[in-house]
Amino acid sequence: MPELPEVEVCRRGIEPHVVNQNVSDVVVRNAKMRWPITPTISEICGEKVIFVNRRAKYLLLGTSKGILMLHLGMSGTIRVIDKDTPVTKHDHFDLVLENGLALRLNDPRRFGSVLWVTENINEHPLIKKLGPEPLSPGFTDDCLYNKSRNKTAPIKTFLMNNHVVVGVGNIYANESLFKAGIDPRKKAGKVSKKRYFELTHHIKQTLAHAIEQGGTTLKDFTQSDGKPGYFAQELLAYGRGGQPCFICKEKLNEIKQAGRATVFCPNCQKN
Repeated sequence: MPELPEVEVCRRGIEPHVVNQNVSDVVVRNAKMRWPITPTISEICGEKVIFVNRRAKYLLLGTSKGILMLHLGMSGTIRVIDKDTPVTKHDHFDLVLENGLALRLNDPRRFGSVLWVTENINEHPLIKKLGPEPLSPGFTDDCLYNKSRNKTAPIKTFLMNNHVVVGVGNIYANESLFKAGIDPRKKAGKVSKKRYFELTHHIKQTLAHAIEQGGTTLKDFTQSDGKPGYFAQELLAYGRGGQPCFICKEKLNEIKQAGRATVFCPNCQKN
């Protein structure tokens, strides 16, 4: 599943091609996505794209009339293509631009979404209750610590809650906890303030580096230009269960938490 760095890489990839371009058409080949594609989606035709932002894993293409909110789901990709590029299987939606290009959403599992929002985007049900962006000033050193008090959920589960902080998905939660030396099974409310400060630093550093590297290469993700990311070559914990720790050479343990794989070092992650 594309995580925050992959979505941010996608945003940066498509931004130069769509900002200040007028939308000439929309093509809906299959409206049955995670939520049905908004029936009034054609209202965007004739509008100029003013900005391309990201909130959590949602891509937001803003116009004077409304915002096109896109989500890649579990397996979606968005490509910048020539508008006449032949359609392939699972190409569900095109945003056609007057410059002859189009944004094409391909999503084999159809867990993604294409929504046309004309109300205040910050009041939208999918946006309203989201936590702070991990790379924004709102994600302060105290943020995680303050929200964790009296929480009994494991720290990794707590970290992946989008109401706490957005975009720290499974890969980056594993990596950040490893770097901070925190046992992912420990109750969130029992982690010290000092450790939370260190964890906050590593979350920011890990996500920023992943974005710089072009996102983590997963089988379902490519950048908007078709090139894969390279961060997966540098993973310290995620996907390495049973292999030796790069720090102490102890065998990494792998367990399931909330249905997701958690990999940690029993020697380095004792706090």
